[in-house]
Amino acid sequence: MNLSQYPLLLWPPAASAIAQETDWLILAWTALALLLVAPVFVGMTWFAFHFRAGRNVHRGVREGRNHLLEVGWMVIPFVLTLIFFAWGARVFDEDWHPPAGATEIHAIGRQWMWKFQHPGGQSEINDLHVPLGQPIVISEISQDVIHSLYIPAMRIQMETLPDRYTRLWFKADRPGVYRMFCSEYCGTDHSKMDGELYVMKPADYEAWLAHAGTADSLAAEGKVLFSSYGCAGCHLPGATVRAPSLAGVYGNPVPMADGGTIVADDSYIRDKILDPDARKVAGYKQIMPSFKGQIPEDRLVPLIAYIKSLGAPNAEPNGEPTP
Repeated sequence: MNLSQYPLLLWPPAASAIAQETDWLILAWTALALLLVAPVFVGMTWFAFHFRAGRNVHRGVREGRNHLLEVGWMVIPFVLTLIFFAWGARVFDEDWHPPAGATEIHAIGRQWMWKFQHPGGQSEINDLHVPLGQPIVISEISQDVIHSLYIPAMRIQMETLPDRYTRLWFKADRPGVYRMFCSEYCGTDHSKMDGELYVMKPADYEAWLAHAGTADSLAAEGKVLFSSYGCAGCHLPGATVRAPSLAGVYGNPVPMADGGTIVADDSYIRDKILDPDARKVAGYKQIMPSFKGQIPEDRLVPLIAYIKSLGAPNAEPNGEPTP
């Protein structure tokens, strides 16, 4: 079913297991709230009617207290809310940590569009194609102001921030076409910053990849950029300038000049490219120029992908030693 034809659908069908459990959590919490709150309002209405002015009823104070009743109406709601807290915390933890082997897709938000980049080098504007049953991690960053990627059918939403990577993940278990939105007001055409998520059967997705394919993967594209921006002249073996080797750096701790260490993740590599003076590496003079304002976000993605692919010292992405 093409849900894009229902722009005002307030509760779209859940298209993932986490989305379904999120719905159950919301509905169960709503039922609990009604169970706890409704008797209070019913009692208030009854007392207001029964003891209204001018009615001849007993208005004396009843002596004695029912301690069991008082303890019960405090302990039972407390225990029930703790159960919901544990349930919600488990769903949040599952929603926050993607499983191993998830496919990473990069999303760049800017006024007023989304650009998605696949590992194989395919790019999309405002639309996103993903395979059914495969965990998908979307790594987001904004090129200008704060945006927010929102996919109602997956019950997920994440702020898309300038100069900082955020991410969300999902595993769709229902094929179809679903709406995507920017849920953070970002300027004049904010309402037009939307798109469609296509959840496809694996065979159809492979066919789409082949049809939309490019000559190079993200890492291969990044290798070309690595040379064109002059990075190879310093960071590859045999370079005349003594600079830190990037082979095997990703995911490992890097010693800093101030005595600390930083794990080389996507954010660290991006920051070192754009503002190398901010974090100085131990044992090296800081002579690298800043590339801030020179490399756009959609080129930083393949550059970082290439550096991530250098998994071992003196190795290229295909595992063969460099000359």
